[in-house]
Amino acid sequence: MKPVRETWIDYARGIAIILVLYRHVFEGIKNAGIAVERYLFIEHFNIMFFSFRMPLFFIVSGIFVESSLKKRGLTGFLSTKVKTILYPFFLWGILQITLQLILSKYVNSNRTIYSYLDLLYAPRAIDQFWYLYALFNVSVLYAVGVAVFKLKPVVNILIGAVLYFISTAAHQSNLGLGFLGDILHYYIFYSIGDFFCNAIRKKENQQYFESWKLLGLLFVPFFATQYYFLKQNLLHPYTGYEYVEYYQPILFIAIALLGCMFVLALSFFLQKLKAIPWLHVLGSHSLYIYVSHVIVLAAVRIFITKVLGIYNVPLLLILGIGLGLLIPVLFYKAACQFNMRWLFSLEPSGKKHKDPTILEREQSISR
Repeated sequence: MKPVRETWIDYARGIAIILVLYRHVFEGIKNAGIAVERYLFIEHFNIMFFSFRMPLFFIVSGIFVESSLKKRGLTGFLSTKVKTILYPFFLWGILQITLQLILSKYVNSNRTIYSYLDLLYAPRAIDQFWYLYALFNVSVLYAVGVAVFKLKPVVNILIGAVLYFISTAAHQSNLGLGFLGDILHYYIFYSIGDFFCNAIRKKENQQYFESWKLLGLLFVPFFATQYYFLKQNLLHPYTGYEYVEYYQPILFIAIALLGCMFVLALSFFLQKLKAIPWLHVLGSHSLYIYVSHVIVLAAVRIFITKVLGIYNVPLLLILGIGLGLLIPVLFYKAACQFNMRWLFSLEPSGKKHKDPTILEREQSISR
């Protein structure tokens, strides 16, 4: 029997990838020296979205770890992660660094030949790629813990809590942990996703998650905590707007979880209405957008500013997000059409004719 498609997960990933591009487009505009002082509201939204955007990615990924391990076993699970996360991480990371070196006069990044080594131990230095490396490492450690040491989700949450507080203490002490810091920081969110997977995916509970009442119940607390997150970070700008995350860690977890709950409730509600279909299409292509969007954004920004002479910040933001989403999806579809899926995945070519949305579900960053 063919499983029922869970489009809510695509809606959630679609929302998350839009928020990722919002930040990267805006930061790119600022780093290009374009004045943004008149548009404080854009910066404020940028700060607020930071409260739950990346935890959402890890929670969503954790929701599917149990079913993936049951389906593939530990060996198959690890093999899939190498093919669908680690491989594009290195391929696109190397490609992006190379282009930034070649086009150093036109891009914001300051790269050297040693930047390639950053992929191994300091991936945060290479723009967006830290997330893929962190997700791969967290997924592998979590899967080994579950399959080999039989760790239950509750135990993993406790382990994740300890690791999380170690990461915040290290940050407060200016102790650089490289890629290890990201593992310590986000393991708890992956564990939380696994803990709630059965409740979230259980068919009997779907009517509750799809209800507008749940969305309404979360609405006020969500915006209240977002306001608090914004105000506290604005009061402590010297922390890089990370004050709540690293100096109020318990509160940050609560704010992040509330933000994730709101997005998931919204995703279930959109699934019920079958609304905004392009949003779940974006979600089903989120990995491909993620690995390539920085290259696309740089090209779009240079063309719009240097060729068209447009420096209006809101317009740059809208065009950057729109084209940063559209072009990677079109590029991925073209790659599939010309038998070049190896640009994104090492999955066997025998699957090349499968619908890309379904195929992506089987091998995406949320598995």
